[in-house]
Amino acid sequence: MAGRNVLVTGGAGFVGTHLVDALLERGDRVRVFDNLDSQVHGPDQQRPRWLSEEAELMIGDMRDADAVARAVRGMDIIYHLAAAVGVGQSMYRIAPYTATNTLGTAHLLQVLVDREIELERLVVASSMSIYGEGRYIRSDGGAPMVLQRSADQLRRREWELRDADGVVLQPRHTDEAKPLDPTSIYALTKADQERMTLQIGDAYGIPSVALRFFNIYGPRQALSNPYTGVAAIFSARLLNGNAPLIFEDGEQSRDFVSVHDIVQALLLSVDREEVVGQALNVGSGRSITVREVGETLARVLGVEIEPEVTGRYRVGDIRHCYADISRARDLLGYEPRVSLENGMTELVAWLQEQERPEDGIQHHAAELAARGLTV
Repeated sequence: MAGRNVLVTGGAGFVGTHLVDALLERGDRVRVFDNLDSQVHGPDQQRPRWLSEEAELMIGDMRDADAVARAVRGMDIIYHLAAAVGVGQSMYRIAPYTATNTLGTAHLLQVLVDREIELERLVVASSMSIYGEGRYIRSDGGAPMVLQRSADQLRRREWELRDADGVVLQPRHTDEAKPLDPTSIYALTKADQERMTLQIGDAYGIPSVALRFFNIYGPRQALSNPYTGVAAIFSARLLNGNAPLIFEDGEQSRDFVSVHDIVQALLLSVDREEVVGQALNVGSGRSITVREVGETLARVLGVEIEPEVTGRYRVGDIRHCYADISRARDLLGYEPRVSLENGMTELVAWLQEQERPEDGIQHHAAELAARGLTV
């Protein structure tokens, strides 16, 4: 197939630059639309060194409808990755997160509708955060009645979900049919992005798909950004000789997926007709505790620093959520290829080639505490 014109919003970021490389490798012509946010890219807002020179860079903001209109001109495929990211920060930067994520997506869709732009595919980056807590069952096989942990329970440091009768609930793989229950402004806006894209896509015949990414890690993460992924945050702490700070007791579980597997899913999503109108989980399909992630990184880095368990809780955090990826396997032909150990080894090798990152997590923790967002 001849190369296509592809727009990647947020394409100068972590996932975006990896996707751009893959698109160029398969012969596509790529335009990147990105605001080069200083929190992610640093104060100088220069073109990231890992963004290929073969890609056209259009600097602009999703909140600027005219800039978005210029960016989509002449495109065959759009990957909409642009978003303000960070659960904790979203709880006190409410307007900026909503404007960037929800209104920004509305601007994109408005342009597509008003100009009757015919796309081969529109792919939106959704998030596991929209589920809130993942799937749970009772040990007796019954359906749980409780969906979230109460404030009183968290103050008692009873971290696991308990049903109304006090029975501790057992986590299970989270499938796409699980009802959505966003617990942060960030999660709400990601649900907005997904639902708006699929609804408008269905109404106007724009072939659209939403990919619900779980916890992504890998080279090119913004190490000095305290609102980025936990693997990058822990790495920055360890490289500065500091213990990773772990909330609750460290036994909360997540699904960590390599950026290379994310790119695999993104590429597959534009050529499979079966996925149009669908929302699909993209993860590793495996559960690992946050404490184990910190220990794995320390081991791979070769440092003897134990994670510091704070016993505190962040408003908006959940206990367990890991992916059921059977739908992505069936409809996309997706299969995770990078093990956690190999992925972390790759991340560490990249880290050791970088300048020592600024460790901003203490400032972040203090900001949350000052606003009453930690318990």
